[in-house]
Amino acid sequence: MFGFVNLGPMEIIVILAIGVLLFGRRLPEVGRYLGKGIVEFKKGLKGLEDEVDTGSITRQDPVAEAPPPRPPQRVSATAPKFEDNTDQPPSA
Repeated sequence: MFGFVNLGPMEIIVILAIGVLLFGRRLPEVGRYLGKGIVEFKKGLKGLEDEVDTGSITRQDPVAEAPPPRPPQRVSATAPKFEDNTDQPPSA
């Protein structure tokens, strides 16, 4: 369908001018979001490359990375203490 359309340089300029008139105020915003998206995409790729590189070259022992265990601590009793009242019947 598009193979039959012959657009010359003048038609392309007119189409671009109409596009700028219609979407002129949004173009900087769209460009900004597109730039941020590209930067985030590159950061993600760099993170994946770093992860793959470090994972395949050196394997670290997970036990060696764990912090040493803490000594046991005393826990105080927080439960309320009840008195034995055998004189009164249980209330219903």
